Amino acid sequence: MIASFAGWLAIMFGDFYKTGDRVQLGGIKGDVMDIGVLRTTIMETGQWVDGDLYNGRIVLIANSYIFKEPVFNYSGDFPFLWDEIKVPIQFGSNYEKAKQIILNVGLEVAGDLTLESKEKWNSLQKKYLLENAQTEPMVSLIANDNWVEFTLRYVVRYNKRRATKTDLFTKLLQQIEATNGEVKFASATFQIVETPDFNINLKK
Repeated sequence: MIASFAGWLAIMFGDFYKTGDRVQLGGIKGDVMDIGVLRTTIMETGQWVDGDLYNGRIVLIANSYIFKEPVFNYSGDFPFLWDEIKVPIQFGSNYEKAKQIILNVGLEVAGDLTLESKEKWNSLQKKYLLENAQTEPMVSLIANDNWVEFTLRYVVRYNKRRATKTDLFTKLLQQIEATNGEVKFASATFQIVETPDFNINLKK
């Protein structure tokens, strides 16, 4: 009880988190509903539910946890996250066109957060010793044994990751299919090789 009360004081005056923030405490991730003297109440996200959606469980966590484990705050001074999606493209496709399609989709779906997130990041730089960071969508690529893998990196609001990925993949599917084969998605395929014919000569 003493440790939990001390944790409550630290939360109140140490700016760990506040009501409404999305945090991860003691392995539990969710939105803070209430901060009591002894416990923090969280509406949990994740677990058996994919993405950052509520699963319906209300979790009570002792405030003493802030002295035992790291506190992850997803919506504090910088309420954005960097996220990525990977797009496998077949060898022989038009790589430059593929890169441009992916970048244009990223700008269309997530580009409107570029200016707002940049302003927030600049405020963080004034408050803390941080390097400059790119908040505009960007595309990189690597080639492996199976396909050319494009990675789209973008900034998204902490509570919009799942919806943003859905919008991105929906538009990517539409625009890549519209190239009529100039750009093709890659997939793992297996080729079954037939047994060759054998010629057997029987000698008496």
